[in-house]
Amino acid sequence: MSENIVVLGCQWGDEGKGKVVDRLAENVELVIRFQGGANAGHTVRIGDETFILHLLPSGILREGVECLLGGGVVVDPWILCEEFDTLAARSIDAESRCNISGSAHLVMPYHKRLEELRELGLNRKSIGTTGRGIGPAYEDKMARMGVRVCDLTRPDDALRRLIIEKTLRANRLLAERHEAAPLASEALADEIVGFAHRLRPRIVSSFAFLEDVREGRKRTLLEGAQGTLLDVDLGTFPYVTSSSCAIGGAMTGTGLSPKHLGKIVGVFKAYCTRVGNGPFPSELHGDGAEELRKRGKEFGATTGRPRRCGWFDAVAARYAAEVNGLDEIVMTKLDVLSGMEKIDVAVAYEIDGERREMFTNWTEELGRAQAIYEQHDGWDADLSKLENFKDFPAETRAYVRRIEELVRVPIRVVCTGPGRDRWVERSAG
Repeated sequence: MSENIVVLGCQWGDEGKGKVVDRLAENVELVIRFQGGANAGHTVRIGDETFILHLLPSGILREGVECLLGGGVVVDPWILCEEFDTLAARSIDAESRCNISGSAHLVMPYHKRLEELRELGLNRKSIGTTGRGIGPAYEDKMARMGVRVCDLTRPDDALRRLIIEKTLRANRLLAERHEAAPLASEALADEIVGFAHRLRPRIVSSFAFLEDVREGRKRTLLEGAQGTLLDVDLGTFPYVTSSSCAIGGAMTGTGLSPKHLGKIVGVFKAYCTRVGNGPFPSELHGDGAEELRKRGKEFGATTGRPRRCGWFDAVAARYAAEVNGLDEIVMTKLDVLSGMEKIDVAVAYEIDGERREMFTNWTEELGRAQAIYEQHDGWDADLSKLENFKDFPAETRAYVRRIEELVRVPIRVVCTGPGRDRWVERSAG
């Protein structure tokens, strides 16, 4: 039976999952995105070309690989079709290889408007969302009020009536909660009917579509968006995303059972970043944060916002490894740390005068945590020019080994640059 692979972000997102999925997709036939929406931004660099994907699985850049947007995804049809067109202009036929689960939900313009107005009302207590309407779309899903992708297969007249009904309901909410102007329901219905005509050939029942995966006839990679510490249940609530981006989402977002998941690969940066608000115990401030941000080019692929930067947090990393049941780790951006004289790793927290070595996702408590650091010697070598891990500086190898010890999961690969080929497999050392 073919072994499937699950790739999970294990920090606060932006770990470099796009690059990892693209690399691992060379050995599979199908890549499934199982949760999230266009709030994700997966960046893949191939030669001199850079691709930024928001909805499409990163495996779409591998010729011959099929893709599926699973039922746990919320799909913005405007952005999806724009991505199809953008890739087509670059001679990549994505549309004929990307299927969409009929169980997935649509992100509508009123979701974006509701999210924008809500964030404005929260002022300094805002979550720091991307403004893509993801949270309100999931709210409608959980309230059983959403529009599903399978609704696009309805006859045009029935679909128009559904969209008008949903938009009028949203207009009442906009007026009552925010005194906001209404959206044009009939014009929106016409747009959705247009998208339906285009997308209907790509809509599938994911249970039927994944029969070959369940029977072990198709090698598959499951791709998550965001990171474990942003998981709506396991993360630093309320400063989280609106979906299950840890291992549970891989099952609920696809309909595959645990026995079909195969190897679970966690992706970590060699340091930490976070976008948006919320606790971040190992965060750097001032010149230290700015230096790391510039070195790592830490700006959001979706929003362009500067990311908050800090040292590697081994307490949070071990938590992510355990709740996801990781089999191995890919460490990205190790090259970014080259040239730094000293590198810190958070090995414990101090909370209310007590040393803690176990992570807490109780946000108020984590917000009081002060990181306790272990300091490591830096290195000067240009890691992007090295092909074998045994040739890395002793200090680099010691840093990787120590993180492996702290997280208690083997680090099988380190990445030393954004390119597809900056991938160094590690067996020992």
